[in-house]
Amino acid sequence: MFFAANVPSVVMTLAESKSAAREIIQINPRFQTVIERAGFCRIGMARPTHQRESNFASLASSIISQQLSTKAAATIIRRVEELSGGTLQAKKLALLPASTLRKAGCSEAKTRALRQLALATVNREIPMQSLHRLDDEEIMSHLLPQFGIGKWTVEMFLMFQLGRQDVWPVGDLGVRRGWEKVHRMRNEIEPKTLHKLGAVYSPYRSHLAWYCWRALEVL
Repeated sequence: MFFAANVPSVVMTLAESKSAAREIIQINPRFQTVIERAGFCRIGMARPTHQRESNFASLASSIISQQLSTKAAATIIRRVEELSGGTLQAKKLALLPASTLRKAGCSEAKTRALRQLALATVNREIPMQSLHRLDDEEIMSHLLPQFGIGKWTVEMFLMFQLGRQDVWPVGDLGVRRGWEKVHRMRNEIEPKTLHKLGAVYSPYRSHLAWYCWRALEVL
C-alpha cells in the first residue's frame, strides 16, 4: 500500500532543477563544468511508486548501512526485510528479538537503534507518517534524540527521502572533497568555513551538495 508518508514534501520539475543549476553557475561559474558533465540534480523529483519507501524504512535502511559497503548493507537490509515481512515495517521490527537482528548481521549498536526507532514509531513518539509535513528543524528535533541517528543521517533523509532542496551537509566528507576539487584547493576546508560559503546558494544547497558529490566522479 502507498502511504502519504512516502510522498516527498517537495516535488521538483526538470525545469526547476535546470533553473537551480543556472543560479548556482551564476553565483559560482566553477560549477559549470560539473553540471554540464553530471547533468541536472534530481533531488525532490517524483519517483515511480515501486521505488518509494516509507519514512521508517528509509531511516532504518540508513541505520543498517552506516559504515558498510553498499553490497554488505544491501545484503543485511534484505535479510531484515525478510524478517519483517518483505519490507522494513516498524510494527514487525519492534517485535523481533535483538538476537534475531544480530543473526541477520546487525551490530549490537544497530540492533539497539533499529529496535528503539521501531518502538518510537509504534508508540507515536515520532510522527513518522507525517514527517513530510514538518519543517527541517522540527524533523531534527524528533529524530536526533534517537539512538544511532546523527545529523548526517537526518540530512540525507531530508534530501533523498523528503526531497528538501536547501540542506547543506557540510559534515559529509564527500561534499567537502568535492568542493575542494571544484576550487582546486590544496588544503582541506573546514565544515564551519564551508557552511558560511554555502549561504549564498540558498535555497538550492541540496543541489550544491549533489554537484559537489558529482565533482568527485566527473572532474
